[in-house]
Amino acid sequence: MAFQSALDALDVIGRWEWDAASDRARVDAVVALLFNLDPEEAEDGLPLSRFIDGIHADDRQRVLALIRSSASAGSAYLTEYRVISVDGRTRWVLSRGRFTSDHAGQPRTGSGILIDITQMRMSEDTDSWTQATPLDRAADHAIAAQQAIVDLQDPPLKAHADALLMELGRRLAREEVRERRKRMN
Repeated sequence: MAFQSALDALDVIGRWEWDAASDRARVDAVVALLFNLDPEEAEDGLPLSRFIDGIHADDRQRVLALIRSSASAGSAYLTEYRVISVDGRTRWVLSRGRFTSDHAGQPRTGSGILIDITQMRMSEDTDSWTQATPLDRAADHAIAAQQAIVDLQDPPLKAHADALLMELGRRLAREEVRERRKRMN
């Protein structure tokens, strides 16, 4: 209960980055705890399979297929799924990310954001996302820009890109809450 209260109070958005060559996904503490992983290990980087294992069994194959498809196409994705978090509870997350691939279709990198939407999903039984809004498109472009900035290896610029992604994630979460409340009334 304390973990969920802390998440709700923070309007939690986490971020992730993945390097295909090393098969290392680096995430912040929020994402690590949502996937029931050690935050220090996850910040240093863990194999992507460790995160896949943290996805609820009923959602795992669907999400894995989406990740594989998006990684080989070098494209963006948006999906909702369940994870079993550090406190043993099932939580819903909204994941938005973008992958890059080389000319042969081999994945290179990926990055994105993850939002805990458990509270929003508690009274719903839907697995769909509304049509792309300008805010959705801005998030997609910001993820793509952040990936390009990672390649520049410019830490101050990356910090700005990360801050933009976090703010866009917060606004997406607030917009989703407003939309779901409208549908409930």
